Amino acid sequence: MNVELRHLRALAAIGDEGTLTGAARALHLTQPALSRTLAQLEQRLGVRLVERSTRSLRLTAAGTRLWENAHRILGQLDDALAEAAGRGTARPLRLVFAWAALGSHTVPLLRTWRERHPGIPVHIRRADDPAALLRRGQADLAFLRRSPEPDDPHLAHRALTRERRVAAVPVGHPLADRPEVALADLGDETVALCATAATTSAELWPADRRPCTVTVPGVDEWLTTIATGAAVGVTTEATVHQHPHPGVCYLPVRDAEPVTVHLAWPARPGHPAADAFRRHVEDHLARQGPPPVLLGR
Repeated sequence: MNVELRHLRALAAIGDEGTLTGAARALHLTQPALSRTLAQLEQRLGVRLVERSTRSLRLTAAGTRLWENAHRILGQLDDALAEAAGRGTARPLRLVFAWAALGSHTVPLLRTWRERHPGIPVHIRRADDPAALLRRGQADLAFLRRSPEPDDPHLAHRALTRERRVAAVPVGHPLADRPEVALADLGDETVALCATAATTSAELWPADRRPCTVTVPGVDEWLTTIATGAAVGVTTEATVHQHPHPGVCYLPVRDAEPVTVHLAWPARPGHPAADAFRRHVEDHLARQGPPPVLLGR
């Protein structure tokens, strides 16, 4: 099909930026030149990759699949070239998460890695969809609180630990002085759900006792909504350590199932230090054991 790297780079940028203008700027091309490259790629493949109009642009299903594969191919090429040039593990290990990383384990885990592997830095990044970054080759490892689809051919994963659920209530709330709560205690409250976290939904409650919910875009909005008294929340214990807030009290939920935390990575070989980091995480958790849940603010 005579597809060249410039074609893949063009589609990768278009998918990332969402506009031809933004993609052309990222690639240091003119927009007409980028349009010609895209048209050439579609012609050589015989399939439409991008639906475009005067007002919008979106990838087709085929375009989305190739966009993800293009990122992975380009990333593997960059790694192969670095290895051939003798730089091996010079590229940082890219670790992503959607919400609270590993809670209280996060800092000591990364500190001990840095001490033992000073030549392999770890770059951490919060992302709304960490698994998507793994599939596109834009991340090497991810902490997930929802297991990837079992038939996803692009990802491998391993369960690491189970985290207890906690309720988040505003300071001064009638429940705030209790040592723990039950889901039924929250059934008459408005529950804030975070769009970037998949651990809590109304289905956590029995069908006949499900609370009203409000969805907010991110952790800052979630915390503020709760602190101002507009809602309560349910999250995992990692949030207590990663996102303390002076206006929010955290209380264990005694009758909610724990959440399993997974470590995920691309199914195809990625960063040469990924295996060592996975072992480091497992060894750290085995030594430390489960952290205590910190109560109150």
